[in-house]
Amino acid sequence: MPTHVESPARTEFEGTLGAAWPLWNETISTAEESCAPLTQVWKRSKTPFGRMCLLQYRNRTLLYLTPDTGRILISIVLGERGFQRALASALPEGIKQLFLEAKPYAEGRGIRFPICSQGDLSTIAMLLEIKIAP
Repeated sequence: MPTHVESPARTEFEGTLGAAWPLWNETISTAEESCAPLTQVWKRSKTPFGRMCLLQYRNRTLLYLTPDTGRILISIVLGERGFQRALASALPEGIKQLFLEAKPYAEGRGIRFPICSQGDLSTIAMLLEIKIAP
C-alpha cells in the first residue's frame, strides 16, 4: 500500500472544511513565512478525511495538517530543546499544557489541536519559530 496519496480536490476540501476552507491556505502561508519553500506531502490517515498533509522543509516535517469537519487539526512534534523553549515562550497556556501532558518519545513530544480562526495562526507562527530555531 503506497504511503503517499494524491492531494484532494478543492470540492472535497470545501465540503469537509466548510467555513474553515480559507484557513487552509492561510495556515500554509503562515508556515511559508517561517520556512520557504515548503513541500506538501499527502499521506493516508485514520481520520474521517482519510488523508493528512505534511508540510516539509528540506525533507523535515514541520507540521501535520488534517482536514476535519469545519476545522483544521494541526500536529507538531518538538524535541527536548524545542519543548523547553515552548514552555518559556509566550505561547497560550493551553498549548503549553498540551506539551506538558504529551508523552515524551525519542523524536520528541507531539501535540494536536484544532485551528478554528485566524487568531490561531499566530500560535502556529510561534510554534514554527520554536521548531526551526537552532
